[in-house]
This record gives sequence, C-alpha cells and structure tokens, in this order.
Amino acid sequence: QVQLVESGGGLMQAGGSLRLSCVASGRTFNGYHMAWFRQAPGKEREFVSGITWGGGSTYYADSVKGRFTISRDNAKNTVALQMNSLTPEDTAFYYCAADASIVFATTPGRYRYWGQGTQVTVSS
Repeated sequence: QVQLVESGGGLMQAGGSLRLSCVASGRTFNGYHMAWFRQAPGKEREFVSGITWGGGSTYYADSVKGRFTISRDNAKNTVALQMNSLTPEDTAFYYCAADASIVFATTPGRYRYWGQGTQVTVSS
C-alpha cells in the first residue's frame, strides 16, 4: 500500500506560478513511477506529467510542456510539480498517482494508488 497526500493547490492569476507537492508513505517510494493527472469539471482525467522511479526520465503533456516541471526526491518520498505561466485552462483538480509497473504509462487506469487531489484555480 502507498498513501499519497497532495498539497500546494490554490487560486492564482493567469501568468502566475504554483508548486504542487505529493508526499508518499507506505511501501518503498523509489519503486514507483509517479505522475500528476488533472480533471476539470465535465472532462476526463488527463495525464499532466510523470517521472520514472529513479527520476531519469520525465514526461509531459503537450499542453504543459515548457511550463511545468516535475521532480522527485526519493530520500524524502516526495514528488513535486512546478507550474509556471498558468492559464485558466490549467484550472482543474490535480491528482498525484503511483504505479509499480516496469514500463511508464500515461493512462490513469494503469495507476493503482492515488491521492485525494488538490484544487488549482487560475483566474483570467
């Protein structure tokens, strides 16, 4: 079992920045690929960014590439998402997720463990 707790969401004006954090507890954190997903009202949950278990590879959705940066600290069992140049289209509930599969995935169904999420609202 892995427990995930997100923090760092909030209300921000367009062009601003937020940093989301996810703290993991339970089983060995560095055995999991980690990802951030988001879900806006009326829309499906979508992949935002991910990082492999050792941090050697990172992945981004086209919509956030160049603006968001994912990182992890296996010593502290944390994964972070630095979000810059926010736009109203980034408004959503953001979830941290963990997957123990060998191959990194961007589909939500592959992720077994999820946090409760944190709301990000960007005003224009």
